[in-house]
Amino acid sequence: MPERSRSVRRPLVLVAHGSRDARAAHSTRALARAVGAARPGAPVATAFLDFEAPGLAAALRREAEHGHRAATVVPLLLTAAYHGRVDVPGVLRTVSDLHIGLAPVLGPVGGAEADEDALRLLVRALRRRLAEAGVPPGEVDGVVLAAAGTSHVDALTSVDLVAEALGRSLGVPCVAGYASGAGQDTAAAVAALRARGAQRIALSAYFLAPGLLYDRAVDAARSAGAQVATDPLGDAPEIAELVLRRADAAA
Repeated sequence: MPERSRSVRRPLVLVAHGSRDARAAHSTRALARAVGAARPGAPVATAFLDFEAPGLAAALRREAEHGHRAATVVPLLLTAAYHGRVDVPGVLRTVSDLHIGLAPVLGPVGGAEADEDALRLLVRALRRRLAEAGVPPGEVDGVVLAAAGTSHVDALTSVDLVAEALGRSLGVPCVAGYASGAGQDTAAAVAALRARGAQRIALSAYFLAPGLLYDRAVDAARSAGAQVATDPLGDAPEIAELVLRRADAAA
């Protein structure tokens, strides 16, 4: 049987970080619906690492109880930071009654040349959200790519890859800014663009869902002079496609 046919029958478990903010779980479930619509017949479930139920182990046990012998876990994470490198694999080691395929995180892995498909889809989704926010091409001369942030330097490098790709696509400078962690915050990113001569600056949200860190990134950028901020990537069609590509690679 072709690999793609097997992956249709294997349930997909999309695992997000989770948040105290109810908007985040709503966004995650909307993405799961978009993934299911993009691949009819594929069972798609959601799970969370914290704050929201079900947890990842519980979601996987539920699939086993439903008679499945295998599942594919797709981390709804944009960087391979602590949650992707440690938390998710740690949970999977506690589940013994399923054969589990673990997909890479959604953000680029292995560098730009190694993950051109992910970069292409992410840039298309980011541009979609910019257009929805009323930012047609040529209307801004600087963009801040706002991300949650991490202390893991390699993960920050992957955000820089996306910022560079988005800037090339738009033809304007694009720099990363963060809500937390080791990188510069979004206010500093706006200031850096202004120092380079940019006057019309947009924040492009490199978040999958809204929540405290998204709000913090937007508020800081606006306070520094950013004129517009996009919604998170959420259930953009390109993100649903990227989830399925990651799942197919893991299956």
